[in-house]
Amino acid sequence: MDFYDFKNAFLIGFFMAFMIGPVFFMLLQTSILKGARAAVVFDFGVVLGDICFILIAYFGSKTLLEKIKDDPRLFFIGGLVLIVYGLITYFDKQNKKEALESAKILEVPIKNNYVKLFFKGFFLNFINVGVLAGWLGIVVVVGPTLDMNPKYILWYFATVVTSYIITDFAKILLAKQLKKKMTPLVIYRLKRIMGIILIVCGVFLMLKGFIPNEKIDNLMY
Repeated sequence: MDFYDFKNAFLIGFFMAFMIGPVFFMLLQTSILKGARAAVVFDFGVVLGDICFILIAYFGSKTLLEKIKDDPRLFFIGGLVLIVYGLITYFDKQNKKEALESAKILEVPIKNNYVKLFFKGFFLNFINVGVLAGWLGIVVVVGPTLDMNPKYILWYFATVVTSYIITDFAKILLAKQLKKKMTPLVIYRLKRIMGIILIVCGVFLMLKGFIPNEKIDNLMY
């Protein structure tokens, strides 16, 4: 792995931390109502859910990843996953109130119970199939570019998760300010921007399977 891969992984972690949904708002709400320590415990549960998704995506698609390594045209599948996820994000109209309502099925008493908070974070993240789709798209993209080397893949996703955690800690510290700024209009615009970014990445991934890398580089630069 080189510096470019680490930078890429760090940016992906940052980007994933700002995916708007129930987990995003519950993290802010937990920080405001129950304190930073409770929010950190909740976030570790969320991160465990993400790690489980990464493992499921990696081992569940290992055969496909090996084929992609030998046949770049199969990048089409990874690109399609990202495009579909991007379209879902772009057209999703769920607002802050609805996101919080969807999290009430895992409500935790006001008195801090760190074990319950941890598992609430885990299950609230784990029941979101869209998150699995996002990690699947990333695994399908990243695996072949790292030559399916388990060591490189481990370091790559360790960097992604570390970046994700650091960004979440910043969100916890700035929870009150962020929550005030998360108006319905801002949420709407953020989802549109994230959806477009995912769709564009998916298109470039599809092109990578059919067009030589040199031509892709010329298109990007």
